[in-house]
Amino acid sequence: MPDGDRDGGGSGPTPAVFPWGRRKVLLLNATFEPLTALSLRRAVVLVVCGKAEVVHGDASGLVLHSSKSEVLVPSVIRLSTYVRVPYRGRVPMTRAGLMHRDRYRCAYCGGRAETIDHVVPRSRGGPHTWTNCVACCAKCNHRKADKLLSELGWRLRVVPAAPRGPHWRLLAGVAEADPQWLPYLGEPAA
Repeated sequence: MPDGDRDGGGSGPTPAVFPWGRRKVLLLNATFEPLTALSLRRAVVLVVCGKAEVVHGDASGLVLHSSKSEVLVPSVIRLSTYVRVPYRGRVPMTRAGLMHRDRYRCAYCGGRAETIDHVVPRSRGGPHTWTNCVACCAKCNHRKADKLLSELGWRLRVVPAAPRGPHWRLLAGVAEADPQWLPYLGEPAA
């Protein structure tokens, strides 16, 4: 809570409200391999218990205070000891993962994507897979409806493919990744 009136009854600054429940923190193995995205609460518990250390703090420099200590709000934390990671199968297809793969751009016009489209419509036997689904703007999705690309004379800007790499399982469940995560995910900083 920022300095100022904490009981809300004065003329001081209004306390800031943070979406603590939705906030995610990147968890790295001791070898800096990305493992998962944790809730902020779980990440702070790991840091306070000495099981992890803060690699990058929150970009705004927020600090959590208790009666005896203070902890920098983390964006990226690293485990103190190495954890063996079991075999990971294929990446599950989620809306967040698909939007991230297509960089929130429509596969048909290049505009801002708002929805998902099946290249071969499901009504015509198209599967719900990485290779048949693309990010799409509402206008193109409505115009395409249940038609094939050949019927409309349209082309895909990029051929859809299943993502690869260790960070994709992590990003499939996260709507928006913190920019400070990019160096640890094996992606070029945008």
